[in-house]
Amino acid sequence: MNSVASGKDIAHTALLHKYLGLHRLKDGGWVFREWAPNAKAIFFIGEINDWKELESFSLKKTDSSGIWEITIPESQCRHEMLYRLKIYWNGGSGDRIPSHATRVVQDPATFIFNAQVWSPPIPYEWKTSFKSDLSAPLIYEVHVGMSLEAEQIGTFKEFVEQVLPVVKDSGYNTLQVMAIQEHPYYASFGYQVSSFFAVSSRFGTPDEFKFFIDSAHNAGLRVIMDIIHSHAVKNEVEGLSRFDGTPWQYFHDGCRGHHEAWDSRCFDYGKPDVINFLLSNCRFWLEEFHLDGFRFDGVTSMLYKHHGLGRVFSSYDDYFGNEVDEDALAYLTIANKLIHSLKPDAITIAEDVSGYPGLAASYEDGGIGFDYRFAMGIPDLWIKLTKDITDDVWDVGTLWHELNNRRSDEKTISYTESHDQALVGDQTLAFRLMGKEMYYHMAADNHNMIIDRGMALHKMIRLITMATSGNGYLNFMGNEFGHPEWIDFPREGNNWSYYYSRRQWSLLKDKTLKYKLLADFDKQMLKLAVDFSIHNYSRTELLLEHNEDKVLIFRRGPLIFAFNFHPVESYADYGIYYDSGESCKRIFSTDSDPFGGHGRLPVPYHHPSNSLPSGDSMLFLYLPSRTGQVLAVND
Repeated sequence: MNSVASGKDIAHTALLHKYLGLHRLKDGGWVFREWAPNAKAIFFIGEINDWKELESFSLKKTDSSGIWEITIPESQCRHEMLYRLKIYWNGGSGDRIPSHATRVVQDPATFIFNAQVWSPPIPYEWKTSFKSDLSAPLIYEVHVGMSLEAEQIGTFKEFVEQVLPVVKDSGYNTLQVMAIQEHPYYASFGYQVSSFFAVSSRFGTPDEFKFFIDSAHNAGLRVIMDIIHSHAVKNEVEGLSRFDGTPWQYFHDGCRGHHEAWDSRCFDYGKPDVINFLLSNCRFWLEEFHLDGFRFDGVTSMLYKHHGLGRVFSSYDDYFGNEVDEDALAYLTIANKLIHSLKPDAITIAEDVSGYPGLAASYEDGGIGFDYRFAMGIPDLWIKLTKDITDDVWDVGTLWHELNNRRSDEKTISYTESHDQALVGDQTLAFRLMGKEMYYHMAADNHNMIIDRGMALHKMIRLITMATSGNGYLNFMGNEFGHPEWIDFPREGNNWSYYYSRRQWSLLKDKTLKYKLLADFDKQMLKLAVDFSIHNYSRTELLLEHNEDKVLIFRRGPLIFAFNFHPVESYADYGIYYDSGESCKRIFSTDSDPFGGHGRLPVPYHHPSNSLPSGDSMLFLYLPSRTGQVLAVND
């Protein structure tokens, strides 16, 4: 399609979506184009011709590059009309959804997908002019379909009405939206994409997605979306697999074209045609929907021919060599350059578990160009600690190392748990800490040792993760207030139930329950981070680490964070050397009454600095068991 781009005088290869697919002509009528180099014949079928293969609706091959084209009179093509392609190749044929379809719908009776003409008489009019600032991303990860409390699939409109006010009030500044690109299987969480240019019709129309973004912008929130360029669904009618009869049109041929763990198709990033398709896809979502950036999913799978399967990445030797897909590296670099040239304030985030060096370094510094990378080892650490190791033997030295294990020249975003940690087969952090006791003892006036422990650790874990997070912080919707149980999409194994595929906001709204106390804690924690701009201070300075006492104390910018993870031991007048010599004021505590604590650490509270004969200064702190506190330095 490079040749097509130049042959048709397309200024940039990332404008391919303006050429392929269905488009109105300036002088009236429609033109439809498709790239299918191996096809022998293509018919445009649908409601327009009673789904019949008529000669008058056969596409004509325009040149040797494999572009097919048909013009359709204005009167024959209407808004919301259903259509698809019938493609013939040597030895076979098949129905196909066009590769650049921007609207795909599923028949609720037959479950069949078809493309749909989307050309409303009155185009969507954007109401908010939004420019993303440079503040650290505090990300609220959302899945629109499971965002409601009702046992059903949520819509963009319902999210705006019911959930967006909660997010706005919470203190997060960025929405990360999952499962937007159309996918045949709902339970894939949106990661098995079939139509890369289509908004999933389960949640609403393209215009309703624009309304969703417009509303978020009006609330002062950035909106980024998961973009899936690491693989594609293997479905042939709905997806790109064997689109023109060949397995290698978009993907690698043979075994390399099949992802054995995901049972999906792997793009061949060495083909200019594929690069054009994916770059155009980036541009389409940015410009058509005014998005503020992307989280690139499955980057580890893209970087390596082995997809990272069975690898531990214990040395730098694991990052280089013949197993690295240099074509994928080139694509990711070009994609980042394109995105930032089109929208300089856009942010890009890499989901990579391998730790590939330079991924979030600038192109000028020899990197790939992502703005941020996820610190994916941190949630795994919390799973290990809360699932396999009792907190009385947690090694605080290991904890400190893992929370700060990042390269200084790459920006990272930390989190205690995303959607990954709450999927069926696992549990949310709150449920792992408190289990079935959450069903019986979450009333505000109900005292239970398991709940007390769980809430204390839940707050401490979130505070220390946020306090050490490199350059941003992420939370999955509902987890901030301790959402119980797990996520399980409707499937045959659960009788197609939506019971676990929802968010129980009523728990948060009920003031007689402890969930609201956890939400209030989370809100004030984020306010603390914003008020003191802690993410502007990249360095965390360890002041004291004592494994036997289970104490960690460190400084970041103007704040001192002090944690006592010991389950039973409290310490009075715990001394730490302190080079400032200034007094401090306790401004935040996980143990505060409004957050469901025991009120052992009054806020605010002034701590004088004590001068020693040596000339050093010390602070003497009260460190109750299972608490975290924050002190502001009066420099």
